[in-house]
Amino acid sequence: MKHSDLSVLIVEDDPHVQLGCVQAMQLAGIAVRAVASAEEAHVLLRPGFAGILVTDMRLPGQDGLELIRWCRQRDGDLPVIMITGHGDMGLAVEAMRSGAYDFIPKPFSPEALVEVVRRALDKRALTLEVLALRKSLASRAGLESQLIGNSPQMQRVRHLIGEVADSPVDVLVHGETGTGKEVVAQALHTHSTRRSSPFVALNCGGMPDNLLDSELFGHESGAFTGAQKRRIGKIEHAHQGTLFLDELESMPMGMQIKLLRVLQERRVERLGSNEGMQVDVRVVAATKENLLQRAKDGGFRLDLYYRLNVVTIELPALRERREDVPLLTEHFMLLAASRYNRPHPGVTQEQMRRLMAHDWPGNVRELRNVADCLVLGIPSGVLGAQAEGAAEVAAPSLTEMVDGYERDLIAAELSRNQGNVAHSARALRVPKTTLSDKIRKHGLSS
Repeated sequence: MKHSDLSVLIVEDDPHVQLGCVQAMQLAGIAVRAVASAEEAHVLLRPGFAGILVTDMRLPGQDGLELIRWCRQRDGDLPVIMITGHGDMGLAVEAMRSGAYDFIPKPFSPEALVEVVRRALDKRALTLEVLALRKSLASRAGLESQLIGNSPQMQRVRHLIGEVADSPVDVLVHGETGTGKEVVAQALHTHSTRRSSPFVALNCGGMPDNLLDSELFGHESGAFTGAQKRRIGKIEHAHQGTLFLDELESMPMGMQIKLLRVLQERRVERLGSNEGMQVDVRVVAATKENLLQRAKDGGFRLDLYYRLNVVTIELPALRERREDVPLLTEHFMLLAASRYNRPHPGVTQEQMRRLMAHDWPGNVRELRNVADCLVLGIPSGVLGAQAEGAAEVAAPSLTEMVDGYERDLIAAELSRNQGNVAHSARALRVPKTTLSDKIRKHGLSS
């Protein structure tokens, strides 16, 4: 939430002081409203009030201290700034103990008031944003609860999953490490009629040929040294369900040939057996590499690639959908707070700025680890260097900050317009060709 979406409510019975406060806000471009008593303020101060409160200590009827206590009972996160007189320092201390955000003694300059108000608005904006995110998380259902993000890229991913989830077609999921390929596979399974049957996952990387063979196809007793009893393989175990094969690019050529046969015939033979058995299994394979290029280079079977490439789901890297970082951070922090039974610490604006500026080489998995550390109070990841005062981490330059701000604005506008460049250009009041150039410059996708 931005400052432009918030307002300041001023409670001041002295017309001259009230006018001065209102004019200071107006000159600073801050929306403002003024009333002369706490009782008038009660009518306007609903829970979740989109703004902050500035009140004088001395008021007719209920005084400023009582008003603070009234606010704390109804909205404990509402920032209240107290205006105090010369002899009211004791009352100012009492106001801070009662939950006031800050106090400002008379006489004060317009600049001093505006500075305190801006800080309070920053705090209120962050609080309301978190509340909105929590409501969004609580109300989210279906695919949106598994694949978090409002970016156009994630909307396309969810749409494609919804289209093919209930189809028996095999799916290839492509994305960098940590983008959530297994989450996509689980979503395909959960939203299909196979949901009541097993979801079986197997990582093909770093497994010897004979072990992978046994894991996939199973074996009969005595099929090889150490095979003392029959073993059901992953393919057979996933009958009427979903088989997820991660790191498919690392599967040995011999296994690729056998997998291709299973995909074509839907039959599997255990090692040491001469009898095949029919299997009804949906295969979701995941890779972080370009399998077509790997096949052309001789490192992957081209026929297997085309057999799996009927439907391909491309998962974007987190750096390509930075507008989803605040939502993902809040989601993971809420999960961590629940898992570790710890309070939700919130995220400062400086922390969120650093999170938004980070390139996320580990993608969503890295962000989840950072969120866990925030909840546990452990300096780690992108925020760790700042917390430990590491000298080698330099603050971003003005150019970098301007570029980041421009990128975020464009990404948000594209999201609001479902990726439509022409509509976004009109909203941002720039030529379509200029916006297209900036989209390419920032690595965004329309």
